[in-house]
Amino acid sequence: MGKRLNSKHKIDRRLGVNLWGRPKSPLNRREYGPGQHGQRRRKPSDFGTQLMAKQKLKGYYGNISEKAFRKYYEEAVRRRGDTSENLISILETRLDAVVYRMKLVPTVFAARQVVNHGHILVNGRRVTIASFRVREGDVIEVKEASRQMPLVMEAIQSNERDLPAYVEMEANGMKGSFIRTPKLEDVPYPVQMEPNLVVEFYSR
Repeated sequence: MGKRLNSKHKIDRRLGVNLWGRPKSPLNRREYGPGQHGQRRRKPSDFGTQLMAKQKLKGYYGNISEKAFRKYYEEAVRRRGDTSENLISILETRLDAVVYRMKLVPTVFAARQVVNHGHILVNGRRVTIASFRVREGDVIEVKEASRQMPLVMEAIQSNERDLPAYVEMEANGMKGSFIRTPKLEDVPYPVQMEPNLVVEFYSR
């Protein structure tokens, strides 16, 4: 877990925001980037602003690869409606994102881990692909044999985050449903996300 935590904190400091709103973020102590030049501040160009918006959104969902992220953008463009809203909808239906929203794990990095290791069931079937796309009405749960994992127990008992309205959990906290695909305004980001700037970045 240490390696992932360090990577996550580096992302926070590089971007200059407490991306996941966690109390242990180094940004709570020093609001500048890593390295000897981290305290220098320059007004970013339009390109720099768009790039930062993309890096924030990519980083928030567990540092998705550039290749995968561009594919999501291209899919969002093909869909009817607002491209930036479509992009958020696609990201929020990834299985690791839904597992994180349901508070089955403490971080999105942990969500990817538990999915990859086969601890999560979707509609009663084991799914081991973090980017698996969840549909409205799908039931997601921690499999019976994995429910005493410290990682899961820590998340279930934590009051650090609230459940968003588009997921619903059973009383035991180990099983829930994905009610509907959210819009940008529904997603509880701790920092401001600007998917419109991401769209501008890719459409240059």
